[in-house]
Amino acid sequence: MTYTQASMDALRTEGDELADATVATLFERGEIGTFNTLMRYVSTVGQELPEGLPDVARDYLNATGRPPSWVDWGEMEKARLFFIDNNVHISTALSFASMPACYVLPHVARLLSSTHSLKYPSKRMAETGQFTVYLMQPGAFEAGSRFIPAVQKVRLLHASIRHHLKREDRWDTAALGTPICQEDMIGGQMMFSIQVLDALHRLGIHMSEEGAEAYYYAWRVVGALLGIDQDHVPKNLGEARVFSDLYMTRHMGPSEEGAQLTRQLIELYEEVVPGTLLDPVVSALIRYLIGDTCADWLRVPRTPWDTAVKAAPALLGLLETIEDRSPLAGWALDRLGHLTSVFELSSLTRGRVMHYAIPEQLKSDFGVSATVPAKSRWTPPPATVTE
Repeated sequence: MTYTQASMDALRTEGDELADATVATLFERGEIGTFNTLMRYVSTVGQELPEGLPDVARDYLNATGRPPSWVDWGEMEKARLFFIDNNVHISTALSFASMPACYVLPHVARLLSSTHSLKYPSKRMAETGQFTVYLMQPGAFEAGSRFIPAVQKVRLLHASIRHHLKREDRWDTAALGTPICQEDMIGGQMMFSIQVLDALHRLGIHMSEEGAEAYYYAWRVVGALLGIDQDHVPKNLGEARVFSDLYMTRHMGPSEEGAQLTRQLIELYEEVVPGTLLDPVVSALIRYLIGDTCADWLRVPRTPWDTAVKAAPALLGLLETIEDRSPLAGWALDRLGHLTSVFELSSLTRGRVMHYAIPEQLKSDFGVSATVPAKSRWTPPPATVTE
């Protein structure tokens, strides 16, 4: 598949027709409150929809409650096993590479600030972690699982953000395109897939090509459920690399919102890390995974750990060697990784199940219009995303 500046520009004009129409009708009829209240009780696949649920919402849930017909379940199982084997590394990549990669896109950082996320970074990270765990559970698409209801709610959440920003004239559509447009949704898919795989590679994690392709495939399935037009989605890692590089170089640059989001992220994980001695590791790891240029744009502080953290691949390689040579050690390390991921997620969620709801209004921490100033844009050379 060929991606050009013109084809990417076209994707900036497109949203999600089904979800957008559903949300618009709910707002027009004053049924958002009813929907949010009743949907708190809809959390698993196969659960009967509650009485009193607005008809338009019921139609949407029925239309989106099944995985795409083209899903290869063998590939999905490979992806699940890949996740189990690398769950702690994937959690690290999501937190310290994928999220900062989002923040280095000024229009995305501005959008996140418009959803009031700056004051609640733990909520966004908890939602992301919980969403990924739901996806990688056995039987994620079967009766009793929580994944599909979560996807359906996130898709409506995205539509509600588009609705608010357009209705309240807080988004320069002419300059920035539709908020959470198809280009940004595919870009988000890249953040959760290829950016994670790139971070694992930078950490020295050994991955088979088959496992990496399966992991990417799983996020293609997620993208379809989230309303991404599959005609424009990269079909494999090679195409994904082309899209990701072009997407990032089209938009990346410094911004005040990106720097503040990053500061919040660093402070959040400094609280998760026991004690204070290892606090600088958080900044050092972000800088190592995204490169100095992006880290400087996000004002990631330099620390004495910046050099030491470069030894991470060697340390992780040693642990993988031990794991390969001893089944018992492999079991113990997998178990330790699982417990570490569980601890991280429980610290972020504080033991609660995160609920995805349609916001009845948006708040902005900056109190400014959602327009990226021209002076904050960066004109990139023909290069890839990270150094």
